[in-house]
Amino acid sequence: MSESDFSYVIDTFFTLFSMVLIIFMVPGFAMLEAGLVRTKNVTSVLTINIMIYAVASMMFLLIGYKFAFGSWNNDSMSKWVAFLFQMAFVGKTVNIMSGGVSERVKIIPLMIFTVVMAGFIYPVAVNITWGIDFLSGTMFDISAMHDLAGSTVIHSTGGWALLAAIILIGSRKGRYTKNGGIRVIPASNIPLVTLGAFLLWIGWFGFNGGSVGSISTKENADVVALTIMNTNTAGLAGAIIASIIMYVRYKLFDITMIVNGALGGLVAITAGADLYDIYIPIIIGTIGGALVVFAIPLFDKLKLDDPVGALSVHLVNGIWGTLAVGIFVSDVSFVTQIKGVVVVAVFALSVSYAVLFVINKIISFRAEDDVQLEGLDVNECGLESYPEFKRAI
Repeated sequence: MSESDFSYVIDTFFTLFSMVLIIFMVPGFAMLEAGLVRTKNVTSVLTINIMIYAVASMMFLLIGYKFAFGSWNNDSMSKWVAFLFQMAFVGKTVNIMSGGVSERVKIIPLMIFTVVMAGFIYPVAVNITWGIDFLSGTMFDISAMHDLAGSTVIHSTGGWALLAAIILIGSRKGRYTKNGGIRVIPASNIPLVTLGAFLLWIGWFGFNGGSVGSISTKENADVVALTIMNTNTAGLAGAIIASIIMYVRYKLFDITMIVNGALGGLVAITAGADLYDIYIPIIIGTIGGALVVFAIPLFDKLKLDDPVGALSVHLVNGIWGTLAVGIFVSDVSFVTQIKGVVVVAVFALSVSYAVLFVINKIISFRAEDDVQLEGLDVNECGLESYPEFKRAI
């Protein structure tokens, strides 16, 4: 076997393994969201997650991948595994959005939006950053932005779509009282929340490590290892700072906030995990975890109802993580990073809102109040996850 063939095989296997790790994030999102919603809506959340994976992946196969990258060719590894790796990302943008509108969104209109997100919105974000770049040479060209695995391309894109959805669909029935109060709706299954968070954490090693693109040389192997180490470090820092802040403020350790702090650190490091030394990720993850703790109550005050904290984790930290590269890496322009954040924000928010608005005119996204009261499991799926329990109102 020649040296080039050996590299081809090693990089193909490495990318395939990374893809499998990323797919672990599918049950990660499902378990996290299932644990954070009420028992009467668990089946609908799980159904949405598996359908997002199926529909988004199929649309990316049929339309999205070629639209983003222009060709199936890849000389450094199998073109099929190059596709599979990119396919593993696509559903995450909709997962971010679907989790944030849990407990009041219908399945059919959400799947229609998934078709558009996977076939057009997300591929455009990829096209102008990692892909063939139809904006090349224009004032909107952001291909120079450094975003290793998608703090902006994936997390912020999904976050902007979620913001558009929350504005359009509104909050869960009873979440905010008439006198301006906030009704606490506790998580239904903390073990599932914890399991989901750890599955996401593990998946992130493939998410960021695999995005290096090659492991077949000594230099690339070192970059992959450093990337994964930095990814883990930022998650650790996010969890630690979230627990400290919660204890200082409330004398309590809120595990839902701690896991979201970890996820915030992981989102924040995603843009530049390959460029930092082993200490900068501590700072980035710490700020990321703190942002989550303070952003979640802020969004509630703005009456932006987000049951899983996705705006705080993915949108806020997607922005922070992208800007952090320009702050901590001298070779990366801070202005370029800001430009990338703004261009993707304007595109993803405006187009997502327009698409959601049109779909909503045809089929309402929002479940009726009596359906929300009874639970979406019965009305949308005809199957309850916990049929032996009395449904919580």
